[in-house]
Amino acid sequence: MRAQRGGGAEEEKPGRRWWSPSGRRPSRWRPFRWVDYPRRGRRGVRRWLPSWRQLLLVASTGIVALVGWLAWFFTITQVPEDLNAFATQQNNVYYWADGTEMARIGETNRQEVPLDRVPEPVRAAVLAAENETFYSDPGISAKGIGRAFWSMLSGGETQGGSTITQQYVKNIYLNQHQDFSRKLSEAVIAVKLDDRMSKDDILAGYLNSSWFGRGSYGIQRAAAAYYGKDVSQLDVSEGAFLAALLKGAGQYDPALGADNRQRAEERWAWILDRMVSIGKLSRAERARYTVFPEPRPKPKSAGLSGQVGYLVDMAKSYVESHTDITPAQFDLGGHQIYTTFEKPKVTALAAAVQDAGKGIDPDARDSDKLLKVGAASVAPDGRIVALYGGPDYLKQGFNDANTSTVPVGSAFTPFVYAAGLDQGVQRARGANRTPVTPGTTYNGDNGVNVMTPEGPYWGRDGKIAKTANDGKRDWGQITLRGAVEQSVNGPITQLGMDIGLDRVQKTAADLGLLPSSMGELVPGFGVGNSTPSAIRTAGAYAAFAAGGSRTDPYSVLRITRNSEPLTLRLPTAVQALPAAVAAEVDTALKGAVRGGSATWAAEAGPDLAAKPGTTADRTAGWAVGYSGQLATAVTVFRADLRDMKLLSLEGLGGASPDTPDSALPSRIWTSYMKAAGGR
Repeated sequence: MRAQRGGGAEEEKPGRRWWSPSGRRPSRWRPFRWVDYPRRGRRGVRRWLPSWRQLLLVASTGIVALVGWLAWFFTITQVPEDLNAFATQQNNVYYWADGTEMARIGETNRQEVPLDRVPEPVRAAVLAAENETFYSDPGISAKGIGRAFWSMLSGGETQGGSTITQQYVKNIYLNQHQDFSRKLSEAVIAVKLDDRMSKDDILAGYLNSSWFGRGSYGIQRAAAAYYGKDVSQLDVSEGAFLAALLKGAGQYDPALGADNRQRAEERWAWILDRMVSIGKLSRAERARYTVFPEPRPKPKSAGLSGQVGYLVDMAKSYVESHTDITPAQFDLGGHQIYTTFEKPKVTALAAAVQDAGKGIDPDARDSDKLLKVGAASVAPDGRIVALYGGPDYLKQGFNDANTSTVPVGSAFTPFVYAAGLDQGVQRARGANRTPVTPGTTYNGDNGVNVMTPEGPYWGRDGKIAKTANDGKRDWGQITLRGAVEQSVNGPITQLGMDIGLDRVQKTAADLGLLPSSMGELVPGFGVGNSTPSAIRTAGAYAAFAAGGSRTDPYSVLRITRNSEPLTLRLPTAVQALPAAVAAEVDTALKGAVRGGSATWAAEAGPDLAAKPGTTADRTAGWAVGYSGQLATAVTVFRADLRDMKLLSLEGLGGASPDTPDSALPSRIWTSYMKAAGGR
């Protein structure tokens, strides 16, 4: 026994020793205690543990620090002002005139739609699958966040644990990497966003930004990719399948394998059942959906090959010049461009070019090398319904239907004739202008001196300019109408000089030819030294069919962004010629088909008007004409696109030297107009 202070005694127990710095037994308030351990030799191993007071103090301090840190983190974490560029990037979608899709341009297949376009049952399917408490929660799920954090802290697989609001935040503001910091930022932004935005706006944003597989972002493109429908046409069963894809499109697209199909069918059925349990679908309605809504096979992407690339380029250029959309805004996508192009006519025009060119063999003849064909078909109201820009946009990006480097040749003569009928002539300087009529006669012989009011026109080579007819043929005295019908260039050359080439130029511009394409004001101006495109030439001829009313050619009917209409400045009709003058030109061009220089056009149908076009140096051939509802211009030329130097067409396709250069474009024109039916 050992004496105890105060006269008492305490029995010393084996294996226990009290210790304190003073060597005396510690008082009872000491915040540590001895713990018994097995004895080692004479001394035991001594350890100590914190008391419950210490544990409480540490825990309290930690909780206060954590709450303070969370408050600080909540305060400094703001909803980002800028969305991810990727989150807002969409396709620009181009449509044919009948509303069917032509092409989808852009790296991201996304198209936004307002929430009211998404049927209520489809929205309900998404809520049942992803977040049934969406309309009542504060933007986060405490249970889900706790589960996700525990999984990450314990080294397990990452967990979703996200509400629709959190998923929307992840889609448009954050990246897809899941770690503690990103998950916490997601939760904070979700709470703030839920306070700032309406639930409907959040749901709309989520549906428009989510990945559905098959290259599709947003439920609108998903509806098209899987069912070939607009989202507004989906039923609840199809909506349940699309909702299943939100869990992981790569795991639920049935087209990717049998396992995917099984998972898709099981989750589709679970979502429908879940809709019943949360009151979004009645049992009777659920009983109607027992067969899995089979998605269509994965569609092939529409590309830019063939003529489509030329059409898209033209429509894009028109949008850029006739709207207030900046190039940067347009590149972000989301636009729906409804074009004027009619797919059957585009197909028919390409087929006509191919059929007419079967005799062209660049490997066998040098004269067939570097051949280019451009063609355009324009309605009297200015709509460009078809064009042929080249053999394939992916092989040749330059649009031959829109080139302004090829002289139009004698296809220009109707413009001179129109100017003469409209304005009259002035053969003596200072004299009054004298009207001319279709019956006014001119000397139609070849090689006649070209006259000005002061006398013969002297060219820069020091020689008097002379008229030049095709084949150097002499026609004698011929009426102006006859000169147009028979394509006699001499009288038209002199008519241009008598009118005044500046006045002819104005008439051509009024009919839609661009000033930049106008040739030099010399005698050759009257017979086509200008270089209008096939599009502009067809548009100008269309005015003759429309009683002198001209509308600039255009390629876009309307444009929307995410289904909301945008302002598009469309051309308006102007009266370029008096109706009586247009009627006289129309009569002459129809006479050319009945028995003049364009009899080849009669094969395409009745009551057609047409005019061939050739150049003095044989570098271009044209065929231009119209029915009541369609004007078409075809040009053929040879050129190296590196420098656009024009080459002779003589011997093209193995033809004899006296074959007119308008032969090939005439065949194309006739074949196409016959297929198009003049409509």
